[in-house]
Amino acid sequence: MRYNFIAIEGNIGAGKTSLSKMIADEFNARLILEQFEENSFLPKFYKEPEKYAFPLEMSFLASRYGQLKKQLGTLDLFKSFIISDYFIIKSLIFAKKNLHEDEFKLYTSFFNIIYQQLPKPDLLIYLYLRTDKLQHNIKRRGRPYEQQIKDEYLEKIQEGYFEFIRQQHSLRILILDTNKIDFVNQPEDYQKILAVMKEKYPIGIHRFSF
Repeated sequence: MRYNFIAIEGNIGAGKTSLSKMIADEFNARLILEQFEENSFLPKFYKEPEKYAFPLEMSFLASRYGQLKKQLGTLDLFKSFIISDYFIIKSLIFAKKNLHEDEFKLYTSFFNIIYQQLPKPDLLIYLYLRTDKLQHNIKRRGRPYEQQIKDEYLEKIQEGYFEFIRQQHSLRILILDTNKIDFVNQPEDYQKILAVMKEKYPIGIHRFSF
């Protein structure tokens, strides 16, 4: 790989963790996985979003910052690069869609302090999947608290990512439309993604459909 730090982003069910694990295994990379299952507010949020949105987003922000600060601040001479199945920017994207305006304003003040303290990825990959395919993946992996996620919520989050991407001028972003491939079960599809990732890209937004 040409990059020292790669972050893979995408909507719920887009395949971020699966792709990150596959790449880490093949290239002996240090793998950072989001610790979302340890967040006790998540099941509560899906049942009562109005009540639990703010504590959920604040707890995620603290957890993600702590993990990335620790992992990105230490060297591992036996690993070729770092790959993560998320980046801290997802905190702002989800918070913007889940919080009321006054809550989001307060949240943003904390986020901006944290964001400046973390290294930015050399390559940020966004996996794009249609809502029906996201729902299929969500149902298949079977996390109980995710089974009632509505299409409208997924579409809201997807648009949040698009809004963020459109505003970026200092990151190297690779948008991969994976609707017509299955990189988890089809090795040739996985190789197509690797071929795109191995290229050297200038700062800016780059789009690929398979």
